[in-house]
Parts: sequence; C-alpha cells; structure tokens
Amino acid sequence: MKKTLKKKVAVGIFAHPDDEAFGPSGTIHKLAKEYDFYLLTATKGEIGKSSVKGEKPLHEIRADELRESAKILGVKKVFFLGFKDGTLSNSLYHKLAAKIEKILDDLKPELIITSNPNGGSGHIDHITVSMVSSFVFHRKPFIKKIMYSAITEEARARMGDEYFIYRPPGYKLSEIDEIIDVADVWETKLKAMQAHKSQKHDYENIIKSREGLPKKEYFQVKKK
Repeated sequence: MKKTLKKKVAVGIFAHPDDEAFGPSGTIHKLAKEYDFYLLTATKGEIGKSSVKGEKPLHEIRADELRESAKILGVKKVFFLGFKDGTLSNSLYHKLAAKIEKILDDLKPELIITSNPNGGSGHIDHITVSMVSSFVFHRKPFIKKIMYSAITEEARARMGDEYFIYRPPGYKLSEIDEIIDVADVWETKLKAMQAHKSQKHDYENIIKSREGLPKKEYFQVKKK
C-alpha cells in the first residue's frame, strides 16, 4: 500500500479580514496548490468603515467575508486570534505571539507570509503583526522562510496620501527579494478581494490604482 505524503504547510499571518486579499492573495492562491495553507487573523476588523448595511454586527460580517475569501483562495482553515481591531501595540506583543506560537507549534509551517514591517499603509495593527511574525520566525526552527508583502514605489505613487497619519513610501525594485507573477490567477485575486463586500470602498480604489501595472506581487524575504 502506498503511503500518502503529507503536504507541506504554509501560514499567512495578518491583522484584519481583507489584508490577505488586498495584499498577497495571488501568491496565497498559488501557494495553496503546493502547501496546506492556513490563515491567522488577529482581529475581525470591527471598527473599520463599512460599505454595506446588515443586520449582523460588522465583526461578524467581516469574519464571514474572510471565510469566503479564504475558500476562493484555497485556504484550508482560518484562525481568529481574538484581538480587537485598532488595539495592537507593544502592550500586546507577547500575548499575540503566544497565540500565534500555539497554533504554529501544531501546524509546523515551513513558510509564513505577513505584512511588511512598515505596515504597507502605515496601519499600526499591520506593523505589530509583522513584528510579532518576525519574532516567531526567529524562535521557531521549523519555519524556514518568511515573506513580507511589499508595495513598490510605482504602486504607492498611484495611491492618495490621505489615509493614516503617515503612509510609508513604496520600495525600490532593488529592495525587493522575490517577485511572484500572478497574472494567471488575477481573476481569482479579484474574486477574493470582492468577497470583502463591506470593504468595497477600499477594493475599488485598490483595483483602480493598479490599472496598467504589472500583475505581480512583491516581497522582502528572510530565510534560514
């Protein structure tokens, strides 16, 4: 009798529902064909702006949207870590790390993917999750690679400046370690973004800002 080889494991670690879709969703979809891919989300995005009116509270709507996006991308399971949107900070670093480590110790991923250390948009929640992901990466010998989703200078120039107090600049291509061509899965990426119906105001702006740009995703990478 043939033994079934266990699939490799990869994990995405993000702050909010939609970070996976608006960020590296094309890459996540591609990785999900090679790995058992899981998503860890620190919050349910409960204080975000909403484009829809529903009977359910926003955190329930956004959790359902994330599950739908994950299904589209081929993710096996979503884990919600139970933190409140907008509260991630140095006072919660170790609590967040402990929850992440507990799940990773069970899954044993060799690859993790997360937000860039500058938070991409400058969101403090993104920055905190990225920092904690780096902390966990260095502590866990089974994690061999961490990929930080990055925004290029060209893409950043397409976006407005009025967002958070400070919107970090994009990265030069010379600062990028890995580029993933996602043209062949672009429609899937769009579907995952559009699954976040409550965030239509954001995904429409993102899609518009990327018109004419290469259908690629960019990463800074560390390996062991």
